[in-house]
Amino acid sequence: MTHQVKVGKVTVGGPRGLVLIAGPCVIESESACLGMAAKLKGITEAAGVPLIFKSSYDKANRLSGDSFRGPGLTRGLEILHKVKQKLKLPVLSDVHCREEIDAAKKVLDVIQIPAFLCRQTDLVVAAAKTGKAVNIKKGQFLAPWDMLPIIKKVESTGNRSIILTERGFSFGYNNLVVDFRSLGIMAGFGYPVVFDATHGIQLPGGKGGCSGGQREFVEPLCRAAVAFGCDGLFLEVHSQPDSAPCDGPNMIDPKQLERLLRQAKRIEGVL
Repeated sequence: MTHQVKVGKVTVGGPRGLVLIAGPCVIESESACLGMAAKLKGITEAAGVPLIFKSSYDKANRLSGDSFRGPGLTRGLEILHKVKQKLKLPVLSDVHCREEIDAAKKVLDVIQIPAFLCRQTDLVVAAAKTGKAVNIKKGQFLAPWDMLPIIKKVESTGNRSIILTERGFSFGYNNLVVDFRSLGIMAGFGYPVVFDATHGIQLPGGKGGCSGGQREFVEPLCRAAVAFGCDGLFLEVHSQPDSAPCDGPNMIDPKQLERLLRQAKRIEGVL
């Protein structure tokens, strides 16, 4: 039986239905972040899908040192705190080192461990010790069963608020492939499993100094993941993804999200 994870008023896992983790890849400005959060709140409330708002205060794991990283820890957390206050949404962002955790835990409802850092024991344990929900993104280099020892690291602190996110597996150079068996295998560990479609279609480093993506596959992969029985979807959303400073080829726009959520709810309704 899947352990239910409480994130504010949102329950991830169990019989309550699909949850959405969504937002722009990175915080670009306070007004853009609040505007997108408000738009996503309206879309998800209309669709009947609980929302956890996601945006990164710092994209530290970029291919190029010249890539846009965001406002940084202090200013980024201030903006995410305003999202919580003004829109009453739980918020998620990723941490990249232990030194960020004391500040992050005061604002974030979910601390996310990035895929590239999911095996960093000290970071995982420090995040777990906060008592906050921890979303662990499965590394592109890991088999799904390799997540079990990472789960044990979190459980060693007494924290059972664990979410697992699938985001594809490296398949040759500059390519990812989604193996839906991974959702079922990780669900067998007893914690909610989320499918990250917008990173699952990423082409890492595929544009030379930055990553490419195949946005046209986001919707069919989401439909398949919901049919398979995932507990939530993880989607990066931007009003103008083609001009976004970070991960634009992966992100979808709000209109596509509306259509996708309608599809997902219909599929969920027949399971």
